[in-house]
Amino acid sequence: MAQKFPRDRFDSIPHGIERVGAHRAPARRGARWVAFGWATLATLVLVAVGIGGVVVLNDRLEFGDPGTAAAPSPTPVVTAPPTIAPDIPVTVLNGTATSGLAARAGEALAAAGIPVGTTANADTSDLPETVVYYATPDLEGAARGVAQAVPEADVRLSEQFAEIGTPLVLVVGSDYATATGG
Repeated sequence: MAQKFPRDRFDSIPHGIERVGAHRAPARRGARWVAFGWATLATLVLVAVGIGGVVVLNDRLEFGDPGTAAAPSPTPVVTAPPTIAPDIPVTVLNGTATSGLAARAGEALAAAGIPVGTTANADTSDLPETVVYYATPDLEGAARGVAQAVPEADVRLSEQFAEIGTPLVLVVGSDYATATGG
């Protein structure tokens, strides 16, 4: 039983408009692309803010004046002057496969007036560089004195040797063997 109501002004719909419901207007052409564009822009902004936040929190970005950044000093850092400590014998270790290299380095130290304690082989035999290790900062001058008597020697602070009672240790490497012709 369908009832027929009289036609009124709401029943006259212009042609080309396909409405569903009383208040729905037709969708504009390209409306979906506009919505997609806004969503893409919002995503990019959120990603940029997130990356910026992580960089700032990790201290990888400096906002200060670039002229005030600490530049490396052209002058070297002042270190202890090289000295000879007659009361501290140097332990000499051979860090290469060359036989007798520790004894040869010990003889060079003795000729320079530096007391030599023990000569032995190091734990490894493939060390590339010669290093004088000193146990405490007050022994840096004595370590530099040992380094002057040995070609190619570098000086480093290491508390590892202090634990076993050797305050000055010379570990000869392959650069020493090359420099002395061994």
